[in-house]
Amino acid sequence: MELPAGLLIALQSANKVLVLTGAGMSAESGVPTFRDAQQGLWSKYKPEDLATPEAFRKNPQFVWDWYEQRRSMISKVLPHAGHTALAELARHFKAFSVVTQNVDGLHQLAGSMDVTELHGNIMRSVCSRTGKWIDNELIIGSTVRPPVSPHHPQGLARPDVVWFGEALPEQNFNHATGLAGDCDVCLSIGTSNLVQPAASLPFLALNSGAVVAEINPIPTRLGQLAHFSIRSTAVDALTAIVGQFRVG
Repeated sequence: MELPAGLLIALQSANKVLVLTGAGMSAESGVPTFRDAQQGLWSKYKPEDLATPEAFRKNPQFVWDWYEQRRSMISKVLPHAGHTALAELARHFKAFSVVTQNVDGLHQLAGSMDVTELHGNIMRSVCSRTGKWIDNELIIGSTVRPPVSPHHPQGLARPDVVWFGEALPEQNFNHATGLAGDCDVCLSIGTSNLVQPAASLPFLALNSGAVVAEINPIPTRLGQLAHFSIRSTAVDALTAIVGQFRVG
C-alpha cells in the first residue's frame, strides 16, 4: 500500500515516536476480544459477572477459571508482522515508546523494549489484597483455584488486569501522558478511542503539536482530527511503513 508522503516525512524527521495500540492490534494475531471470549459456558454472563472486583469477591473460583481459559487461548497465539514491524522501527529513533491497552504481552514477545501496559498483563497474577506480583511457579504449583496469595493472609491470586470499576495504574498512566505530551509523531493503531482515560492520549499528543496518524479499518472520532487517517489493518500499514521508511 502507498502511504501518505507527509507521514513518511514526519517520521523521517522525528526524534520521539509514540505508538498507542488497542484491541484491533491483537485481534490480527487471533486474540479473542473480551466479548468473543464469552462463548460456550460463559456466553450467558455479563462482563460484570467476570471482570469486576465485586465478582471476584463473590465467586473467586468462577472468575479465576474464566481467566485461566482466556490465558490458555492467548498463550497459543503469536505476534504478527505488525508487532514485528514496530520492533524494527524502534531501532531508527532516539525514543520509540509503545503504550498499549492490550493485556497479552505480544509487543514484548515481538521484541519491543519500551512498552507501557495501561490495563495490565493477563499472564501475570497479583495478590487481591496488596497488588503485589505472585511468582508464576507458585501459581502452577497450587492445588486450589485461585491460589492463596503469599503476601496477605486473606489474599488470593487474581489476574494482573484492570477490571471494570478500577483505575488504571497511576504510574503507568502518568508515564503515558508524559510521552503523549512530548512526542513528535503519534501512531494510534487498532483502537476505537472510546475507552477513557486511554482515549485521551492521542488527543493530548495532537494538542501538544505532534503529528498524529490513525491506523484503523474502522473510522473513529480521532480520524476526523488526525493529520492522517489510514483505513488499513495494522499488519498492512506497519509493514508498509517499515518498507517505505527504509527507502527514505
